[in-house]
Amino acid sequence: MKLLKTFTIPFVGLKDGNHHFEYDIEQSFFEHFGYEDYNDSNIKVNLVLTKKPTLLELDFDIKGFVNVNCDLTNEPYNQEVETNFDLVVKFGDEYNDENIDILIIPHGEYEINVQQYIYELIVLAVPNKLIHPGVEDGTLDSEILKKLEELSPKEAEDKNKDEDIDPRWNTLKKLLTDK
Repeated sequence: MKLLKTFTIPFVGLKDGNHHFEYDIEQSFFEHFGYEDYNDSNIKVNLVLTKKPTLLELDFDIKGFVNVNCDLTNEPYNQEVETNFDLVVKFGDEYNDENIDILIIPHGEYEINVQQYIYELIVLAVPNKLIHPGVEDGTLDSEILKKLEELSPKEAEDKNKDEDIDPRWNTLKKLLTDK
């Protein structure tokens, strides 16, 4: 995958201390990764890079929303996204990203690209099950919800209770309870 220059931080020329970076994440960012689950996005990423003589500390703070379709009604809505993550970058003999919180890059590297971390943090901050807030509080008026309610199994059970039950079933039920 091609690295986006916007997310590459050349740390070699920076003085020791804190350095602030801000990124605006829009839909084109996710299209670059081939991720098409979001209709739109508006996310702010505040990154504080703390440079120390032997390591780098990256503190990601992500806030905003992604526009997604509800899993129940397929109605679009804005899902809040808020997360933060701390990453320690150390220098070693070879590249190693086996540990979640620690990245080891080879001596002599002079820049780091953070696009993959930002992408993963946003995708993981969005819940697996997407439910429109109007569904949860009952304010959403949707044709799909009306149809789901009409076809719900609760009504079918109520209809079956009114009908006469074959007495042979009652005899079979007794066999289960006689144990």
